[in-house]
Amino acid sequence: MDHLALAVADQERSRRFYEKHFGFGARPARRYDDGILMLYNEKGFALALGQVAGEITLPPFMHFGVGLASPDQVRALAQRLKADGVEIVERWEEPDYVSVKCRDPDGYVVECSWEP
Repeated sequence: MDHLALAVADQERSRRFYEKHFGFGARPARRYDDGILMLYNEKGFALALGQVAGEITLPPFMHFGVGLASPDQVRALAQRLKADGVEIVERWEEPDYVSVKCRDPDGYVVECSWEP
């Protein structure tokens, strides 16, 4: 998978969240003629943010993930998220799996995890 498109209530708020916490400022953002704001991480993954009016309704199981290189990276990110007041939905600490799930400004659950 090379990109993900999300409906968001405020593109700039979401942009700041994903740039700050998940590295989506690796190259300049691009705004398309249809208003979609495209963000890129260091791996070239593209995150498309499409602004919508009204409530965004998500199914409870919906989430997407970011793999990190080490358990310590997951733990450090969890500390930064907590310090910034980001809602932590779930944490896992197992010998072969470390994970933190947080909620983005529009209610999407983002999982950051490590496994060998």
